[in-house]
Parts: sequence; C-alpha cells; structure tokens
Amino acid sequence: MRVIALSTLKAVWAGGAHQDAREPALAWYRDVLSAEWATPAAVKAQFRSASILKDGRVVFNLAGNKYRLVVWINYPYRVVYIRFIGTHRQYDAIDAQTI
Repeated sequence: MRVIALSTLKAVWAGGAHQDAREPALAWYRDVLSAEWATPAAVKAQFRSASILKDGRVVFNLAGNKYRLVVWINYPYRVVYIRFIGTHRQYDAIDAQTI
C-alpha cells in the first residue's frame, strides 16, 4: 500500500506533547507499506481492533488505544490517505466519517 500524508503523523509528535505516539505510528506505517489490502476484510484480518466505517474509512487504535488514526483507503489503487491522528478526546470531537 502507498501511504499519503506521512506529514500528518509526524506533526503529532513534532511538538513534543505526544512524543509517545511516534513509535506506534511508525510501526503502523511500516506494516501498512507492506500490506496488500484489497477489501476491508483484509484490513480487519491484519488489524483486528480496526473499526471499519463506510465509504472506505477505517479507524485504527495506536499506542495501547491511547491514540486514534482515521484513514480513507482507495482499495483499487492501493492508497491509504491519513485523515486524522489524535488522542481519544480529540477523536471524540470529530466526525470520523467526514474528516
């Protein structure tokens, strides 16, 4: 898979407040680069705690469920677009389906 907007991940730990998100986010990134997802079921098979939303949206839990990562996946083109990463509190303030 190709991941678009790695800068979105980096912005979370760049300020220093969420430095603990760095390693889990990079581990997720490395796993996704080597993935070959053709369907939401393939995502769920690799990441059992992932929440599959409609229209290609997926929510991943990072760092022991401390952070949430929302992506949009274009399965035919094998592209993952990072839409949001933040704490649970920040996640609760957004609409994962529209962000």
